Amino acid sequence: MSSLLIINADVVNEGHRFESDVLIENGRIATLGKDLQARAADRVIDAAGRLLIPGMIDDQVHFREPGLTHKAHFASESRAAVAGGITSFMEMPNSNPPTLDLEHLEAKHARAAEVSRANYSFYLGASNDNIDALRAVRVGQCCGIKVFMGASTGNMLVDDEQTLEAIFADSPLLIATHCEDTPTILANEAEFRQRYGEDVPMSAHPLIRSEAACLKSSTLAVELARRHDARLHVLHITTARELELFSPGPVAGKRITAEACVHHLFFDQSDYAEKGTLIKCNPAIKRAEDRTALLAAVSEDRIDVIATDHAPHTLKEKTATYFKAPAGLPLVQDALLSLFEHVRAGHLSLETLVHKTSHAVAECFGIEERGYIREGYWADLALVERCAPYVRMRDQALYKCGWSPFEGRNLHARIAATLVNGKVAFEGGRLNENQRGRRLSFRGLR
Repeated sequence: MSSLLIINADVVNEGHRFESDVLIENGRIATLGKDLQARAADRVIDAAGRLLIPGMIDDQVHFREPGLTHKAHFASESRAAVAGGITSFMEMPNSNPPTLDLEHLEAKHARAAEVSRANYSFYLGASNDNIDALRAVRVGQCCGIKVFMGASTGNMLVDDEQTLEAIFADSPLLIATHCEDTPTILANEAEFRQRYGEDVPMSAHPLIRSEAACLKSSTLAVELARRHDARLHVLHITTARELELFSPGPVAGKRITAEACVHHLFFDQSDYAEKGTLIKCNPAIKRAEDRTALLAAVSEDRIDVIATDHAPHTLKEKTATYFKAPAGLPLVQDALLSLFEHVRAGHLSLETLVHKTSHAVAECFGIEERGYIREGYWADLALVERCAPYVRMRDQALYKCGWSPFEGRNLHARIAATLVNGKVAFEGGRLNENQRGRRLSFRGLR
């Protein structure tokens, strides 16, 4: 049995902030309380002056494996994740080949077991012709069913009305949706092509991937969920108008939940002038008014969880013209630290930050024994220095793509250490190359 004792920690957990020691034995939190210094342990970490929080559980990442590993892979991106205080991730199915059946799903789990530094689970993807595979999946085999109700790669755009009805009627698991209306987007693209040819400015992106496109699709998803009493989780909400579809209140017991992503909370339309295609993502980063509304919705529990939608591309790919530059940003190393900027500015409380990145994610997906600092739970923890200002530089990036949208920005918090299953995965700027994550376990939600 291995043991680790954290002393003098400033703990933020379950709506409270308090000083405590934490004894970890065999990967789990054995004792939480004051004056544990006398307990025997293989190692002691003095956390005086630092925050101790549950590690972030990221419910939406694209780690590009298999098939797109020139951009990223499980090993590289999980390294960046633990360096950013993320201890668990749920990865999307639009890889190559896409994850549309249990065989490909289990292959991803097997590969992650070999190389991932963080804990992991994977979505089973929906298409217009794999409804039988979706009906057959069971609790624990994946974290949920991913439905692209908007443009996607390969055959993963689900735009057949009967198929959508069947998915929402029959899915045994949570349904996570990307909501943008493709016909609306195509019409907008044609209009801007007519005006600019191929030289469409990046400032047009939130007009092409528009508020109307998002609202039409997310409204359809909510209507389908209500009609079939499906468990729906709408990913990366970007507009103030969409927020009207969701109810404020605790995540426990909700049948319809919503997610916001860190880049939509940090950047707004004015940032295209500086960042250009580097912040091109789908759905698009929109107006400052939308960003303000999203932050308010997080605090009032209308937005239930915060995630990254980490989606790396190479710099060469990102520096192409508007239509050729792919959408997506590398985010897992910087996500949690960007949220501390909102705490510093008074937009979020520490307790809200912790709730939306760990507690609420565990409740939303039914993740077992993670997401809280509780006795008996796995010790997935982040130790944070709040007052350590620096300018984010490109050479700090651990992503395989080698860049970050936060480059040049002033940040004030740093991850001092990350523990995954009670083992130090990252500390003092160094990674533990021998540490591996575990497959996430789930309880049924229906």
